[in-house]
Amino acid sequence: MSKTKKKIFSAVKAVKANARERVGQPPSERVLLDPKQKRGAKEKHKETLADLINRTGE
Repeated sequence: MSKTKKKIFSAVKAVKANARERVGQPPSERVLLDPKQKRGAKEKHKETLADLINRTGE
């Protein structure tokens, strides 16, 4: 068996671990949808002439 690698002290990791103990885990990141993409995603195909005629005739 090989020797285990010796852990090097990292001040950044120590500070973050201390903050997590006191405050708790930060909330997971939420992805906000871009309104421009949302608008473009609604209509994939234009309405056909038959659909338009049927809709106005009702």
